[in-house]
Amino acid sequence: MSQINTEAEEIENIAGGEFERTPVPKSKLKSWKSFLGMYAGEHAAGTEFMIGPLFLTAGVSAFDLIIGLLIGNLLAVLSWRFLTAEIAVKNRLTLYFQLEKICGKNLVTGYNLANGILFCFLAGSMITVSATAVGIPFDMPMPKLSDTMPNGITWIVIVVLIGAVISIIAARGYDTVSKAANWMSPIIVIAFIACGVVALSQLGVSSFSDFWNIWGEGSDPFPGQIKFTFWHVVIWSWFANGAMHIGMSDLSVFRFAKKASSGWTTSAGMYVGHYMAWIAAALLYAVYLKSPEAQAFLSNGEAPPVAPGPLAYNAIGVFGIIAVVLAGWTTANPTIYRAGLAFQAILPKLSTAKVTVLAGTIATIAGLFPAFAMKLLGFVALYGFILAPFGAVIVFEHFFHKRFGVIKNYAEHANMKFNKSVLLAWAISFGVFYYISIQFDVFLSFVTLPAWLLCGVLFLVFSKCFQKK
Repeated sequence: MSQINTEAEEIENIAGGEFERTPVPKSKLKSWKSFLGMYAGEHAAGTEFMIGPLFLTAGVSAFDLIIGLLIGNLLAVLSWRFLTAEIAVKNRLTLYFQLEKICGKNLVTGYNLANGILFCFLAGSMITVSATAVGIPFDMPMPKLSDTMPNGITWIVIVVLIGAVISIIAARGYDTVSKAANWMSPIIVIAFIACGVVALSQLGVSSFSDFWNIWGEGSDPFPGQIKFTFWHVVIWSWFANGAMHIGMSDLSVFRFAKKASSGWTTSAGMYVGHYMAWIAAALLYAVYLKSPEAQAFLSNGEAPPVAPGPLAYNAIGVFGIIAVVLAGWTTANPTIYRAGLAFQAILPKLSTAKVTVLAGTIATIAGLFPAFAMKLLGFVALYGFILAPFGAVIVFEHFFHKRFGVIKNYAEHANMKFNKSVLLAWAISFGVFYYISIQFDVFLSFVTLPAWLLCGVLFLVFSKCFQKK
């Protein structure tokens, strides 16, 4: 056995097999096929069963939805390919270790904590989605759009059991997460296609004009929801995963890629999941809205519930239940894996498995509360707005550090634990644009890109001022 291979194995043993604080060695790099299955599975998944119907509750028009999603998802793919994957294959580090080199240990600890918790909340919403399917045979009452608390002991037991299974899978590491996604994703994609076809039949659609008229010119939003326009759809779909692409969270995934071109595999997630699956899920909800139950809610001034399990079951029966359960898993698995990496950066003495189980426990607790799933459009917008600007620090340093004459990985270079340039850049950009959002009632996703750009520019300016050569 060569000395290089021996060293690689030693590194893997030290890092628990996931190379949390070292570059991924060449022997562990993966082809684009590994990422294709993961992204198709993760994004044709549980969130899609929630987001598709929520677009209908926001009163979108046909043009806004169909054309807006085409453009927004393309922008997301380009962000992954030319920012995230490009930087990942150059450095081959996790987001958390990369930030530590730039920000310093103390500052990045706060970021890692926030990132990990937000990931857990997102994973928790997917456990909620799976629970709506598992609860069908038990005649479990489904959560409403306005629900925040658990609605009974059956709900609690089902969520806890699902969370335990998902946590065990995620704790086994990236290889297991990837294999699970590759196995589940074809089943889920077939289910979404079947749901869409059946829903079209149930809606009596026989031509493209019939399909277009499902949304038509749009409508007023449901009670408690905001109105979505074309630009809401474009910008929201671009930044729905903003923390993962422009926020650089998927450095932790693409560090295993042989080439940056693996970033194109995200298009499988965007156009199979965030396009076809969102529209298919919206069709399921459109069928439900014609039911007497839904009309009763609307006549009482209430928004009809969005429960993915019953919606899919109504279309394709038991296969729908299975698909929703698997869909929740394929989103929650990699999300809990990412959260575990964030927590391990704070608790480096704990193994990958232990911190991932910790993340899974928090996600399961979050899954008990339906509010995270029922308010998913707003939560995802907030999540991206908080975390994405930190990615700007990595992006702007990577591409512009020479032009601005700043030292790369300055915290590591200066042996400092707190880089105030990063904190000032993030705090100013966050404060300014969050104030604009609240004060002028601007949809939060609209200010995510300006906040990201301002944070990156301010980081370079402050670094130029404060760095000591």
